[in-house]
Amino acid sequence: MATLEELTDRIRRAAASGDGLSRTIKLDLKGEGFIHLDGAAVCNEDLPADLTVRISRADLVRLGKGELNPMSAVMTGRMKLSDMGLAMSLTPQIQALFEKAV
Repeated sequence: MATLEELTDRIRRAAASGDGLSRTIKLDLKGEGFIHLDGAAVCNEDLPADLTVRISRADLVRLGKGELNPMSAVMTGRMKLSDMGLAMSLTPQIQALFEKAV
């Protein structure tokens, strides 16, 4: 499985290729670190964001590969969102970014 550094680098490359998000997002990897996205800028700092997604590193990889349905992940508690409405509006952008990152 990809390390935090590998995931961060993959997301950084995907964001730099023009698939950056229109809002800031923080991925809280449940004690394994953070990935903060602000347009094409990606870092591992625990910075404030418009949307915080709390998910395990393994489930993040599954989500990017299409092996985990985002709605099922939310309903079963495997993924928690700070703002469901914002997450829903960003879903296509987030999915495109994560598909390139895994």
